[in-house]
Amino acid sequence: MPVLQAAWFYYLNNPALVLNGLALFYGLAGGWLWLATQLRSARAAARLATSPAVSGEATIIPATTRRINRMFSAVGSVCLLLATLLMLASTQV
Repeated sequence: MPVLQAAWFYYLNNPALVLNGLALFYGLAGGWLWLATQLRSARAAARLATSPAVSGEATIIPATTRRINRMFSAVGSVCLLLATLLMLASTQV
């Protein structure tokens, strides 16, 4: 029996293992995105704090950076929510 076919039959017999694997993947991806967003925000704040202020507008984080940070946070939150739901679903299987 080929290796991939044996693995497929193993996963068919253990659906909770597949759901937990997906939950782990989404949890790691969401956690990484959330952490990357926090680091981006901290770097932007540090860069603004150390740059010489030319005008009052220079102390505000640019709109594009805020928009990207919001998108990263939203995608990371959705991934973490999906991981939680998959983990809960795996306990029911």
